[in-house]
Amino acid sequence: MKSEFAPAQKASQKQLELDIDQTKDLPLIKDITHLIPDPFVILNQQRQIVYCNTILLKTLSIDTPEKIYGKRPGDAFNCIHSDESEGGCGTTAFCRHCGAVNAILKSQSEENQIKQEECRLTTRQEKTSFDFLILAKTLKISDTLFTFVIVKDIGSEKRKQALERIFFHDIINTAGGLQGLIDLIENADDDEKNEFIALAKKSSHSLIEEINAQKDLLAAENNHLEIELSDLNSQDIISSVIAIYKNHPVTRNKTIQMDTNVNSILFSSDPRLLIRVLGNMCKNALEAEPQGKTITIGARQTRNQIEFWVHNPTPIPDAAKRQIFQRSFSTKGSGRGLGTYSMKLLGEKYLKGHILFSSDEISGTRFFIVLPLKK
Repeated sequence: MKSEFAPAQKASQKQLELDIDQTKDLPLIKDITHLIPDPFVILNQQRQIVYCNTILLKTLSIDTPEKIYGKRPGDAFNCIHSDESEGGCGTTAFCRHCGAVNAILKSQSEENQIKQEECRLTTRQEKTSFDFLILAKTLKISDTLFTFVIVKDIGSEKRKQALERIFFHDIINTAGGLQGLIDLIENADDDEKNEFIALAKKSSHSLIEEINAQKDLLAAENNHLEIELSDLNSQDIISSVIAIYKNHPVTRNKTIQMDTNVNSILFSSDPRLLIRVLGNMCKNALEAEPQGKTITIGARQTRNQIEFWVHNPTPIPDAAKRQIFQRSFSTKGSGRGLGTYSMKLLGEKYLKGHILFSSDEISGTRFFIVLPLKK
């Protein structure tokens, strides 16, 4: 079997059964592993599961460990990339950036060392995203090397970091700018007052929009978000997005414009969520560009679909391309990473569209949302 990263070869059925029997009969193994409050597995040398605790069974909603014995961790968790190659978990190009596979491989190469890596995983069926902390350590049992792996769910911690970043940085900056405008209004003449009041209204709108965006994202993750369909016009939607971001802090000394070839296309969708998805695309594009650059928003009709896109000149690094829609992944540092994730969640789960992107040195980066014309 071919692999683009970790070895693909699996144990023979006979060897797998021997490995399962060997770990099952370890003294106190059941008592010890059941005390671990997180999902726990033991892997053989081929990274196949040969033992797990009841917490993992509950996490995966399965009733017997035999259903996952012989599988690799990503296969058991239904990772979106686990069926992309014959070797499964660990053997695709995406796996090069997987914290779980890397922690396991590092522990196997450096025995008796605890290896720790963060892992972002999205499941195939429900497209549910997880943030895990992986702890891996090898142990020799009767001259056979096994890997002990603990899978800690750190999604709440990552969400807390992101919200702290948003509320303690982005929102405070906006509120601070609004406060500054109010101070200017107090000492301004009549002409200046009208200008400052207009800017203050835009700042307050941005502040409310930032808070509502996080409220909607939380509702979407909890399956509580409701959509309201309306008849829409492509040019109106793009104009609304540009109006929101024209005076946004990320647009300072940059330009955001509508593509000159955009036609007036009629379609049906939820305007609030669509503007939010396109807004995240714009914000992502603007943050990727230095001063003086231009990002462009466009739309076109393709048969019974409408395709919106946002383009910026800078390409995405190859390593980032393979993680772009994972929750908590960001090229901009810790406490970020909800923008592209929310595009995918809102655009596909709620608007029933498709979120795609293309990026190369010549054409730059383009994010797309493809929607049906009628619901």
